[in-house]
Amino acid sequence: MFRPDIVPQALPIPGGGLCLVFDDILLEPERWRSRAAEFAAQFEPPQHNAYPGRELRLPDTVTAALLGTVSPWLRLHFGIARIVDAYCRLSMVTLAPEQLTPAQSLCHRDRLQAPPGKLPLASVLYLFDDPPLGGTHFFRPLLERPPLTQLLIDSNRMEAEAFFQHYRLSCGYMIDSNAYFEKVLTVPARYNRMIVYPGMKFHSGDIGRPEALTEDPLTGRLTFNGFFTGTMD
Repeated sequence: MFRPDIVPQALPIPGGGLCLVFDDILLEPERWRSRAAEFAAQFEPPQHNAYPGRELRLPDTVTAALLGTVSPWLRLHFGIARIVDAYCRLSMVTLAPEQLTPAQSLCHRDRLQAPPGKLPLASVLYLFDDPPLGGTHFFRPLLERPPLTQLLIDSNRMEAEAFFQHYRLSCGYMIDSNAYFEKVLTVPARYNRMIVYPGMKFHSGDIGRPEALTEDPLTGRLTFNGFFTGTMD
């Protein structure tokens, strides 16, 4: 399933943290796209997150196989002693920019807070061979904690028109810096490339060509996403 001899590149994220880049990590990536196409009807809108598309939960055996491959590197680069919680899914960004909520129009974190002594991590494996469909941007906030917290609360609670007017933002995928966040790193998409990064880092998909998004796993922005929580050494 995964290459046993994979060695990642470690990219510093300005402001702190690392992004690990695993190129050519799957032994047979085309099989994943084919299987995703077979199960396309089972992809569903998210129930517990703000992902702008559709997703399909993967079996725990897949998660275990991924962790068996990357755990040594998580230990080396992030100081992870043991993974205590993990799951994986297939995902497809499908929403048009005008369909996004205020929260979906901002960069985001995969966890709101890190439990004491634990580190949330996330991964994205690009399963599309059209790089302009988008890699991943990382951002650092330009606000102090209280106004940043208020911005994030308002993005989930305010009516869309009022939010965009109040904060002078536009509805759409966030692909560049704005008055509240500075883009500090972009990892370009590459077929069969996986990145792993701290889930508390602000990030967003580089959806610069939203007109190319589709619900077809063979042509759309299909990704394999993993979410892990590890205990620190």
